[in-house]
Amino acid sequence: MVRKKDEKKEYYAYQKKKYEEKVLQVARVTKVVKGGKKMTFRAIVIVGDKKRKVGVGMGRAEDVNLAIDKAILNAKKDLITVPLTLLSSVPHVARAAYGACKIMLRPASQGTGVIAGGSVRTVLELAGIKNILAKQFGSSNMLNNARATIQALKNLNEKIELGQAQSSQKFLFYQKIMKKLKNVQIR
Repeated sequence: MVRKKDEKKEYYAYQKKKYEEKVLQVARVTKVVKGGKKMTFRAIVIVGDKKRKVGVGMGRAEDVNLAIDKAILNAKKDLITVPLTLLSSVPHVARAAYGACKIMLRPASQGTGVIAGGSVRTVLELAGIKNILAKQFGSSNMLNNARATIQALKNLNEKIELGQAQSSQKFLFYQKIMKKLKNVQIR
């Protein structure tokens, strides 16, 4: 029996991955009920491992700490994997909308950095993207902008980047063979 418990602990320790958490916003919200107003706190948290996984969560509770804990659990449930290029950018231009917020993500060359504002920047940094241009249109609501960014990252197609990498590898392979055989360059 002791052996199985130890194996379970090792399994759960292996499954527990280290995620970085950033609290984006803590807001005090009220709800009008029969006896008056009920005050609660709403927390928006972004969770990511800076290695292609990221999620956005929201939690409400009567205590700030409980709201943050709920938001972290909510974010970990909805983690997505982001396809990245070799330059730590996105494969192609992506657009998405959530509510009144619209987001455009555009790939950038190496050394550009993350050019984005507000919650979009936080989501992209925790996803592990290092070179990207982003623009938010419409509303400046932090939660909706974060969710629109997640939606845009979901819309990315990994096959485009894989196809480009394969075609460049094939080109180098055939160029190498042609040099050996005929000393001819392909243009």
